[in-house]
Amino acid sequence: MASRRLAISTVIDQLTQTWQELTSESAPFAWSVQDVRGIQMRVFDNAPADMRQIWEGSATHGDNPYLVFEDESHTYANAHAAVRSLADLLVNQHGVLPGDRVAVAMRNYPEWALAYWATISVGAAVVGMNAWWTGSEMEYGLSDSRPKVLIADDERLERVIPHLGALRSAMPMHVISVRSDRALPDEASRWSDVVLPDKAPAALPAAEIHPDDDICIFYTSGTTGPPKGAQLTHRGSVHNLMHMGFANTLAAMAGAKVEASTGTTVQKATDAPVAIMVPTPLFHVTANNCVLHPGTAIGAKIVLLHKWNPGRALELIEREKVTTFTGVPTMSREMLLHDDWSIRDTSTLVNMGGGGAALQPDLVDKIDSTDEAVKPSTGYGLTETHGIVTAVANSFYSARPSSAGPVMPTFEWKLIDDDGNDLPPDQVGQFCVRGPAVVKGYLNRPEATAEAIKDGWFNTGDIAKVDADNFVHIVDRAKDMVIRGGENVYCGEVESAIYEHPDVAEAAVFGLPDDRLGEKVAVALLRVDGSDFDEAGLASHLEGRIARFKHPEAVFFVTEPLPQNANGKFMKRELRDRLG
Repeated sequence: MASRRLAISTVIDQLTQTWQELTSESAPFAWSVQDVRGIQMRVFDNAPADMRQIWEGSATHGDNPYLVFEDESHTYANAHAAVRSLADLLVNQHGVLPGDRVAVAMRNYPEWALAYWATISVGAAVVGMNAWWTGSEMEYGLSDSRPKVLIADDERLERVIPHLGALRSAMPMHVISVRSDRALPDEASRWSDVVLPDKAPAALPAAEIHPDDDICIFYTSGTTGPPKGAQLTHRGSVHNLMHMGFANTLAAMAGAKVEASTGTTVQKATDAPVAIMVPTPLFHVTANNCVLHPGTAIGAKIVLLHKWNPGRALELIEREKVTTFTGVPTMSREMLLHDDWSIRDTSTLVNMGGGGAALQPDLVDKIDSTDEAVKPSTGYGLTETHGIVTAVANSFYSARPSSAGPVMPTFEWKLIDDDGNDLPPDQVGQFCVRGPAVVKGYLNRPEATAEAIKDGWFNTGDIAKVDADNFVHIVDRAKDMVIRGGENVYCGEVESAIYEHPDVAEAAVFGLPDDRLGEKVAVALLRVDGSDFDEAGLASHLEGRIARFKHPEAVFFVTEPLPQNANGKFMKRELRDRLG
């Protein structure tokens, strides 16, 4: 701990100094206040106008590996030819124009990325459909978004075929099947028959794209009511991409300064080319905007999985020499606990992290203390912010493991109380942000848009505090709180304390009705294999760590992994209904 404390004493000063250098006038990440959809916002001066420019720029990576899926590999040159072929098909065969939509419904196949780049390059918007949706849920999403074309793999095609008649009675929609041998419905074609890289035109079709045009419709999880389609824009995606670049540059430059001044190792070095594993679904911003976008921009190799399996992930990390693992915390924890961690070569890994949920402080420490000196990283954000609002990595993260990092340059932030009144920054309140990376709104939901975004300010629904150095500490979701006898119990705080016990593999804290107190604290807990950790052990472990009123009064030991949604968050409502 001595070396870490030494680094902490200088880390913030170096981080602040480097931040100022990177955002000063004429610097790479300089910004100015501009009008965005009628609101004055901070905008990067050097921001490209649209994401098509980012895709076209990646052609320079030529024969370098781009998409690796299990035992398949596609180069950048191959991918660009396929994208040109599909883009030509969409425009000249199916009449897809700027402002139209193309739905993509599949697991993380390479075709997901290829369909994405082809669609956005012709000025249309991708409807990123949740691959876990049922047929009726797919019908809802397609009816809501009204795409001209649906590109679906076999599993999604099987679910949607019974609903095509009802959908097509209201709108024409061509179907392109991916990796499917089943008989096709009317007005359908196979990817392998129509996407022909060897016959691709030499250039993408021309398209006029405005920075605030829709680039993607991602549906929120819909924990209350039906899912809402968040309208992501080219400007927002570009700014998230630049925030990712800023965060990486900041960590590297500030880290080098700390190392030079203290002799403390802040960041791990590797000679391996950048290779990023993407274990989370591409129909969410964590994988698409925060991995696929920046990975493509810098010419990285993107490693995809058929489905999450920690043993297979470790095998591919070794084989593909993965340098960055970007998943949800549960995935990092499962890999570190897996028997193969000690026998697989993970020496190329530079950092492990991701989003979708907060890394518990103990996990930050576990990653930081691996034999390979892998460094932890995280970012906080939402679909409605195109990706990250904050980001932090390396020893800067280890210095403040309970934080989500500093707020990115083009975001303004404020805290409000339950009545919407502004709070001082040193208090705990609902976290609101404003900037070009806040979504345009919710598709076909003007009332929901007006409720969530006021004068450009988006209420994240998260309860947070922000320290004097601009580091955000997420206390919990506003709706993920137990009110026990008038006392607020933040579930994230209790979970972090529980995870400090080495025998805990997964833990989800939630509230149950209580006649006397209104609510009582409950936890569903998965133990590490072979552990005899029990309720008495839990009580003893928490004693002194958190106040007694925060201790779980109902403890459910489960034998299977806790249910998660597609974004890797525990489904607490399901747990509450099943266990309570």
